[in-house]
Amino acid sequence: MSVKELSKSDPTAVDRLQPGNGNVNYVKTALIGLLMGAAEVVPGVSGGTIAFISGIYERLINAIKQFTPVLLLRLKNEGFMAVWHAVDANFLLALFGGMGVSIILFARGISYLMVEQPIFLWSFFFGLVIASTWIVMRQISRFGFDLVIFTVIGTSVGMLVTTVIPLELPPTAGFLFVGGAIAVCAWILPGLSGSFILLILGLYGAVIDAIKNFELDLLLALGLGCFIGLISFAQLLSKLFRDHKDKTLAVLTGFMLGSLAKLWPWKETISYQMKSDGSKLPLIQEPIWPQSYLQITGQEPNILAAVSIAVGGILIVLGLDWASRRFEDS
Repeated sequence: MSVKELSKSDPTAVDRLQPGNGNVNYVKTALIGLLMGAAEVVPGVSGGTIAFISGIYERLINAIKQFTPVLLLRLKNEGFMAVWHAVDANFLLALFGGMGVSIILFARGISYLMVEQPIFLWSFFFGLVIASTWIVMRQISRFGFDLVIFTVIGTSVGMLVTTVIPLELPPTAGFLFVGGAIAVCAWILPGLSGSFILLILGLYGAVIDAIKNFELDLLLALGLGCFIGLISFAQLLSKLFRDHKDKTLAVLTGFMLGSLAKLWPWKETISYQMKSDGSKLPLIQEPIWPQSYLQITGQEPNILAAVSIAVGGILIVLGLDWASRRFEDS
């Protein structure tokens, strides 16, 4: 049995049977978590996209879906270590640990780039998602009219999400709990951004401020909402991948295609969201052609640099995909 076949039947088996490579695998997982955390800080970029292209997506879903009430009975009957292996806890700790570190380290830097170098930041993620879309499409085992319909539906939803009129919810613990439960569903879907959902709800600025200022009560409410939402949604995703994988991949492809409108590097900002420190965060933006960018904003479009950075993002994704497939086939 190959590593790929073994990992599908038991996500933890590879690490248990290859103890010499276990630490290396968890370091790789932590690095993926770093990338997912950095991506999720940017409204419009999905951490689920990073998980998908790095080859850990289904393992992540399978691990999260284990968190059900049945787990308590298993803890009573089989003991702590059985539960630890059942939820693939080493993998989850490495992944979410990397994400947590990344969010804390990069929240301020990403916020700075969004204001000071938005063209370069969006160009990079535009390239990431273009390449990721191709990788997701490649995993569809057949092509037919029904899958085209599902792709169109996914694209329409992805584009609709980016044009929803934002709300202005108060940044209380209760609303952060609800916002986290909703946003985490987008986080785990390639092409939909959890941070963008928070932006639509009017909670993104409050979350970034809470991270930077270590407001533990708000972060705890957000984290609890994310935990409950993620466990609930993982059950549905696991069933969809098991029973309707091609259709699910087609919808995810559509989500990613639809998100490209949000990731287009050249935008005209229509409105802003005021943060607690008085700074402004772009809220509603419309894509424009690079030639119009200079006329509308008075800033250089930097087309050559933007294209080069986008190509760099494409190459990074293709490199991750190549490395992931090489590991699976070994």
